[in-house]
Amino acid sequence: MTAYAVADLRPTDHPADEVFVYMEKIQSTLDPFGGHFLVHGTQVEVREGEWPGALVIVGFPGIAEARAWYDSPAYQELLPLRTDHIAGDVVLVEGVAPGYDAARTAARYRAEACNA
Repeated sequence: MTAYAVADLRPTDHPADEVFVYMEKIQSTLDPFGGHFLVHGTQVEVREGEWPGALVIVGFPGIAEARAWYDSPAYQELLPLRTDHIAGDVVLVEGVAPGYDAARTAARYRAEACNA
């Protein structure tokens, strides 16, 4: 099942040169794990709440590959170039299976809540 690395980053107006180096090199850390950018460097359209940062989404073939990429020596070596200069939050998450039905999930949650 597809998995994603999702980042909410809050860059400054004047990023350090290290951030550009990070951006130039990150793809080489993703390639061995089948990672590819789905969202990067585009404007978000906020419809509810607030979104003060930049959204980045990287797709992977599965959660094992996403974890292996994040924990890889190549990425861990590169990571401080971003984290030392840009605040943010990053999560790894599995996608839903083909044919996912939110109504079935709601029914399961409702049944669990009634039995609690």
